[in-house]
Amino acid sequence: MNFIIQSKALLQQLQIVGGVVAGNSNLPILNDFLFDIRNGELTIYGSDLETTISSKIPVQANEDGRIAIQAKLLTDTLKTFPDQPLTFTVHPENHSVTVTSETGKYKVAGHDPAEFPSIPEFEGGASVSMDSAVLAQAIHKTIFATSNDEMRPVMMGVYFELGPDGVNFVATDAHKLVKYSRTDISSSEVRSIILPKKPLNLLKGILLGFDTPVSLVFNEKNLIFQFDNITVQSRLIEGKYPNYESVIPKNNPNQLVVDKNQFLTTLRRVSIFANKTTYQVRLKMTGSELQISAEDLDFANEAYERIVCNYSGNDMEIGFNSKFLNEMLSNLDSENVIMDLSESTRAGILRPSEVPDENEKLMMLVMPIMLNN
Repeated sequence: MNFIIQSKALLQQLQIVGGVVAGNSNLPILNDFLFDIRNGELTIYGSDLETTISSKIPVQANEDGRIAIQAKLLTDTLKTFPDQPLTFTVHPENHSVTVTSETGKYKVAGHDPAEFPSIPEFEGGASVSMDSAVLAQAIHKTIFATSNDEMRPVMMGVYFELGPDGVNFVATDAHKLVKYSRTDISSSEVRSIILPKKPLNLLKGILLGFDTPVSLVFNEKNLIFQFDNITVQSRLIEGKYPNYESVIPKNNPNQLVVDKNQFLTTLRRVSIFANKTTYQVRLKMTGSELQISAEDLDFANEAYERIVCNYSGNDMEIGFNSKFLNEMLSNLDSENVIMDLSESTRAGILRPSEVPDENEKLMMLVMPIMLNN
């Protein structure tokens, strides 16, 4: 079997699919791309058993066929070529591949394509469509809040909550929670799924190069993202997501409005002096002043700064993990941020003061730390 393809075009597709290829898997076939040629079209597959990415590209081929090729070796080789046509000759008797360029030949060891994991058949399910930029934004705003606790697998993914009034993307690790909502995306029926963060991280990177609608099709066990010539298929996390709405305080009479960049830079500076176990910083709000302080009693280190703010409500002090605050503020795209508070033992809610898109809503919740008096 022979096929001809431009080196640059092939490399672009390999770099997209290659994100899911482990490169050091204990199962050697998972270190390979699967090339599948049918009717003059090459489909490239990469898989880690949980997630499969495929990309399609037209080729000049003399017949249909399949071959598994070492991913890293092929990608590294293509990176060195100027753009030119390459001829791939597949030798089915030993599963090797000869690549012929304008100036040389390169032999690549392959594997039997029958060893490559079978692509799960997808039957039935619901579907919804959204713009690629919206999906990338939703992933970016939520994925940092997912848990790494393998004892609670449902919290290791992002919760997609679909309904006729819109869609919610939710992530939490029990210390922080993010809810990103869109009213311009809807589903005719109420459905919810939990998607692992690995395929979402891969998808976020891929989506940066596209401006196109993305179709989400899902059933009880799997989900497929389809756009342009790319398909990303992943298993879903099974289980019941926690009732996140129950932890969001509904009555928050105290409101802090502060310049985000000033708050963030001050927080980063002061938190250097915080205890390296709790990372606790203390916020004290009084009128038009926000005091930010931290201390590490074990090493007699402490820091204190005050910045101008707009605060309405009763004077109060509250402690937070500075790492969590830092992550949240870094993911708020707004000149000023609003923090809604009720009391020192209840969660604080962060949100942007300016929302550029009327169809989106972003809310971030952070649990307090008991203050050391």
